[in-house]
This record gives sequence, structure tokens and C-alpha cells, in this order.
Amino acid sequence: MSFIADLHIHSKYSRATSKDMEIPSLTKWAKIKGISLLGTGDFTHPLWLAELKEKLTDEGGGLYSYGGVYFMLTAEVSNIYFKAGRTRKVHNIMVAPDFKVVDEINKCLSGYGSLSSDGRPIISLECEKMAKMLFAIEPELLIIPAHAWTPHFSIFGSNSGFDSPEECFEEQTKEIFSIETGLSSDPAMNWRWSKLDRFSLTSNSDSHSPSKIGREANVFKEKIDYKALRQILKTKDKARFLYTIEFFPEEGKYHWDGHRVCKARLSPDEAKKINNKCPVCGKNITVGVMHRLEALADRKEGYISDASPSFKSVIPLAEIIGEALGVGPDSMAVEKEYSQLIRNFGSEFKMLLDTPEEELRQMCPPRIFKGIINMRNGSVEKTPGYDGEYGKIRVFKEGEEKSEKQLSFF
Repeated sequence: MSFIADLHIHSKYSRATSKDMEIPSLTKWAKIKGISLLGTGDFTHPLWLAELKEKLTDEGGGLYSYGGVYFMLTAEVSNIYFKAGRTRKVHNIMVAPDFKVVDEINKCLSGYGSLSSDGRPIISLECEKMAKMLFAIEPELLIIPAHAWTPHFSIFGSNSGFDSPEECFEEQTKEIFSIETGLSSDPAMNWRWSKLDRFSLTSNSDSHSPSKIGREANVFKEKIDYKALRQILKTKDKARFLYTIEFFPEEGKYHWDGHRVCKARLSPDEAKKINNKCPVCGKNITVGVMHRLEALADRKEGYISDASPSFKSVIPLAEIIGEALGVGPDSMAVEKEYSQLIRNFGSEFKMLLDTPEEELRQMCPPRIFKGIINMRNGSVEKTPGYDGEYGKIRVFKEGEEKSEKQLSFF
């Protein structure tokens, strides 16, 4: 049985997060989703760190547990600094092997920002200098640039990022083994840039509420501990790192270019033709992930990396049910159907990814079954997200008929 890990989430102490981002509710949702391992998120925050130390049981090897779910010590920081004539804003994920190392990291970083102000603190320190200091504390620490293409806060973002990993991390680049692709890009997009060939491409939810954990995740062949994770990422071990679970990147908030205030959504080609200006008001647009990636890519669209783990594009089950029922994914009708399906199948990922088609047909309402099969086949309609606005992925064609008989068995 595969071992699914979501290593980038946040706690209730991060801005704009649910008060339910606590260990018990995270554990509950991990079981619902089918997640074996969660990052704790936010270990830099003193109150959250105290809760982690109180609630988690040390299982050895960098793994901790609560209620049958494993946790690994993780945090995200926002490095904001001036370099090479520009203000840089880069988010980085840290994965630590134990609480002793965490305490030393926090002691170090507290000199460069207020760790108690936010679960994802602002650190006034260059990425390469932070990496050098933290590797001196723990040479086997994992530092992973977060959502690497997001326009505003990432290593390659159009607004404040760099044009190569080396520009950002300098001599420390050799100790960076992985990047996180983010919701608005997938591995196929990243394979187009040869500078990323050395890096393992990871995917995580960056969740701010319990029900959103696992919207992206990493699938390993079997249970892993900290040393195994580091070795797998360092060597791009396809035998143990099977694939990533991905959004359709068009659903991400920054896939295309645009200006949300004016409801202007633009493809990269459209944006280039008008010099990246809003066609409505004339102001600068937000240059999205696809545009930025195409500017750096040195391979054509469709290139496949045989040296990298594969990926599967998934739509959250609640969204599929909502579209099948013709209601929003947060509605009571969806919640009722969702709960019944989880009881039937055991977990969301088991249903979406692993259940054989014939078994799925027998145990699932016909229209929801059709939606899942369309998702698995990539037979979806896509409206790309832009400038902070999520895109839309539809598993049914516009105007496709549905009958009450198709909607539910329950």
C-alpha cells in the first residue's frame, strides 16, 4: 500500500487560516483523505511548537505520530530582502529531523524576524545566507523552495524571483535537492526547463483549512522516515518516489496572466501582444506561471522526463460531487454525499486513484462515477486561473444533461 505525504501545510497561527488547523482535526482529515504523513507546518511559531511537543509522540527516525497518522517537523518562512537591484520575496519550506534541531533553527532565525507574529514569519535574510546558517546547525536539513513559480512570493516568480536556482542560493544550491511546483504548475511544465533536471519535483497542499490537505501530495512506495525522504529527494529515486498528486494547473490561482479587478484573463501570447498591460485599464497585469515558465524554458511543450517520478492530475472529490449535483462544493448536499462515499471506499484517494473502474461503477452514483472517470482520463474542460482567481475545471461538458436517477444511490 502506498504512503502518501503532504509536507506543506499551516497551523491556526498562520494568517488567513482556519481555527481548526489543529492536530486532532488534521489527523481526522488525513484519514478521510488517505494521507499517511503530514508536515506539521509552522514549527517556528512558539505556541504551535509547544502544542506539537505536547501532542506528538516521537516514533524515531524523524517521524512523530498522533492518532495513527505520522507527522514530520516542517515550517515555511518568507525571505524578504534586497538583492541585485530588486526586492526579493521567496518562500522556503524547512523539514527538520527532530525538535532539538527545530529549537536551534528558531534561535537562529529569531534574530532576523518576529517568529511569534505569524506561523509563516517574515525573515529579513538572503536565501543563501539563511541556508548556510541552517546547514551549519544541521547539515541534513531539507530546504525546499515553496510554490516555485507563484508571481509574488517564490524563487522564480515574475514579480520578485530569480532566473535560476544558482542566482538565489549561490554556493548553497548544491544542497537544495527539491522544489515545490505549486498549484499553478505541474511536473510536465517544469520538465521544460533543463536547469531543474537535478531537482526532485514535490507537490503539497499549502493548506489553510483541514479539508484542503492533500489537494496536492507525494506518493511513495512504502513508509519512509526522515533519512529516507532526504535520500529519495537527493537521488530522484523513482523506485520509491512513485508520483505526485497534482491539481490540473489551470485551476491554480496564477496559471495565466491577468488583472482581476478588471476581470481580464489573458494567455501568455495575448499578454505579450499588449506588453503585459491590462486591456481594460492599461495598468500592469500580473504575469502568471505559464508565461514566466515559458520565458525560462529551453524545451518545447510536451517534453517528458524519464528520470523523474510521474504525476496524476486530480480534482478534489467535493468538487466532482458538487458539479454532479449542480451545487457548490461546500453545500450540505455535497457533504452528505461525500461522507457516504468515504464510508463506502475508505478514503478519498482510494476512491479517486486506486479503485478499479468496474468496482467504482458498482459502488458509486452514475454521474459521480462518470465525473471521476473523466478526471482520470483528463477529459475535462479548463478555464485557467489568473491574478489570484482560481480557475475552473469541469468534468462534464457545458449543458450535459443529468437526471435525478443519476445523482445518488443514497
